[in-house]
Amino acid sequence: MASFSSSVHPLPSGLKLNRRTKSTPVLGTVLLKPLCSFSSSSSSSNGNEMGKSSTSRGRTVDMEKLKEKEAKERKEEVNRKIASKKAISVILRREATKVLIEKKRGPTNSKKLLPRTVLEALYERISALRWESALKVFELLREQLWYRPNSGVYIKLIVMLGKCKQPEKALELFQAMIEEGCPVSNESYTALLSTYGRSARFEQAFSLLEYMKNAPDLQPDVHTYTVLIKSCLHFTAFDKVEALLSDMAAQGIKPSTVTYNILIDAYGKTRKFAEMESVLVEMLQQEECEPDVWTLNSTLRAFGGSGQIEMMEKCYEKFQRAGIEPNIKTFNILLDSYGKAGEYEKMGAVMEYMQKYHYSWTIVTYNVVIDAFGRAGDLKQMEYLFRLMRSERIKPSCVTLCSLVRAYAQAGKPEKIGGVLRFIENSDVTLDTIFFNCLVDAYGRLGCFAEMKEVLEMMKQNGCKPDKVTYRTMIKAYSVNGMANHAKELREFIESEEGKQLTVLKKAKPDF
Repeated sequence: MASFSSSVHPLPSGLKLNRRTKSTPVLGTVLLKPLCSFSSSSSSSNGNEMGKSSTSRGRTVDMEKLKEKEAKERKEEVNRKIASKKAISVILRREATKVLIEKKRGPTNSKKLLPRTVLEALYERISALRWESALKVFELLREQLWYRPNSGVYIKLIVMLGKCKQPEKALELFQAMIEEGCPVSNESYTALLSTYGRSARFEQAFSLLEYMKNAPDLQPDVHTYTVLIKSCLHFTAFDKVEALLSDMAAQGIKPSTVTYNILIDAYGKTRKFAEMESVLVEMLQQEECEPDVWTLNSTLRAFGGSGQIEMMEKCYEKFQRAGIEPNIKTFNILLDSYGKAGEYEKMGAVMEYMQKYHYSWTIVTYNVVIDAFGRAGDLKQMEYLFRLMRSERIKPSCVTLCSLVRAYAQAGKPEKIGGVLRFIENSDVTLDTIFFNCLVDAYGRLGCFAEMKEVLEMMKQNGCKPDKVTYRTMIKAYSVNGMANHAKELREFIESEEGKQLTVLKKAKPDF
């Protein structure tokens, strides 16, 4: 069993973590002035008279101050009551508006809703990428008597539609923005261009870029090019990226730190290490672009994810010497890289460092460490971390549950998998197809074929459809365990289902 203890070596060899000095905040520092007492022990009569006179004047002043204080308190109390009544009124009106928004259409006064509430409802939906609901609230917003066209609101909606891969809707909004008289700018065109890029509609995106280049007031800037480069990299269109970088150079536009970070991250993820290092060297040669923690994290993820631990550690040290401080994401990358490489001692050292300098663990940290302990077969520590995660009110995700299921399958403990399923029944974790595929694989490895078939019913109850991975996993389990007939029946079932889908598609096709 692998050990994660690191008491002998507090830091991994080859990786030096610079000590961070964190200032301790001083909370509630109050200076108390001592109370002054007047002494009347003097035997002089003049002293007594002066004392009486000063005491009398002091009492008069104190009474006046007391009256002023009482008057001020009465006024504040009245103001508080008025403010409270106003606040209650505003709250009630806002709640009524929210109900009206949810109903989408209201009575005749639906054009007199509170501006703040309608805008809050709109921005909540934009943040949650609920594009259909957001567009309905926006229509309600446009009906209000106080509504004035604002290009900023349009741009936010267009960017959201781009993230949701709705380029047609984005174009409709862009045209509506122009019709309402909103000024078009580089920002609005860049937002529309990003929607085409995110949907891999590069022909329209590059056409829009050419249009911007030929319009004096819409000249593309580094942000425009960076947005399009990011979209091309997402679809691994590296030839288009090279063309965009050449175009930037011809236009005299220099890449920003963000541009370089996007390139480094994409090249690292696709194991193009030569290109990644070339971009990093070019970045370091630019005086305007300084590497930051994002550069650090992208580089570490690239080398650590490919198992090049020594190179990862060298890069970490170089960035440290350059004065770039790590963040929680950096430590998560280190933990994940060491865990997958089986470097448990170094992983333990990173955990100790995080604890010593009070880095709060995130759900990613817990998922990485739970998975590492599970792979190492240390179920006791894995379960302890799972309990700790829940005690800190961090909601487990499907990634967490997959790690538990895989570990229990590896350890040959199907009853423990049942415990995970009981936990799910008493929680509100949203399950996905990936989790169920993991469950199918676990039961198949354990030879629990009845339970494996039951997973299909569980998927149906949770609104998840089996995919090719589900069936392939089941066929593999049957084949490995000598159940050729079951594997054959499942293959025939899949072929018949695919045939039915093809027939439906043919029927749906119009006959021209």
